[in-house]
Amino acid sequence: MASRWRLFLAASLFLAVGLCFWSLDLQWAALFAPESLRAMGRFLAEFFPLETGHAFLRKLAGASLETLAMSTLGTLLATAVAAVLCLPAARAADGRGVLWRAPARLLLNVLRSVPEIAWASLLLVAAGLGPMAGTLALALHTAGVLGRLFAEAIENAPPGPALALRVQGATAPQVLLYATVPLVAPQLLSYVLYRWENNIRVAAVLGIVGAGGLGQMLAFHLALFQMGRTGSVVAAMLVLVLLVDALSHVARRAMTRPG
Repeated sequence: MASRWRLFLAASLFLAVGLCFWSLDLQWAALFAPESLRAMGRFLAEFFPLETGHAFLRKLAGASLETLAMSTLGTLLATAVAAVLCLPAARAADGRGVLWRAPARLLLNVLRSVPEIAWASLLLVAAGLGPMAGTLALALHTAGVLGRLFAEAIENAPPGPALALRVQGATAPQVLLYATVPLVAPQLLSYVLYRWENNIRVAAVLGIVGAGGLGQMLAFHLALFQMGRTGSVVAAMLVLVLLVDALSHVARRAMTRPG
């Protein structure tokens, strides 16, 4: 029976993928046509030579730091909110907290279902142009994502240590603090680092709607067809993403290294 069910799921997956290709009507031939490739090559060539003037690079460095700060602060705020919401959203082993589970899950679903750029557009009305709207937009969306991931990690934690403490008469907060959290802490930290990496990229995009940072510079220079400066902004984005990826990789290795 189980093998038939797995076969049915595999067939359904292949059918769904086939329907996606059929419904989207992807024009692969037009994409890879010689004239299309030449046009893309000419467009990329316009980014060079990159702008390397001292005044511009100083402005670019400031925007890079602003993007990094938006991503870092947004992720930290989201982690704090997610840590609070994940507890009522997680299914408790002893069945307690059922009343709060559905509202908490609904709130997390709402937070992460609204894209960051939509949150930023909404917050720009209240906060105005600048990094504050971008930071809050990252925090709101990321809180929904991390809250759900945290709740799933808590639910899937091995029940043995928690059961042992519960039998000894430990309270629910004590079970959570001394049994569940130590087991899932590396996984939770990994989730936070991954979302931090992702928020670097998203923060750069949010600037396009006026939320500050590299994205705002990108939108400005691209609108003026200043392709050399646009290329420098794109290069700064790449360097920033690579730097954060490297820091995240080092943190993960340190976290998983045997003591």
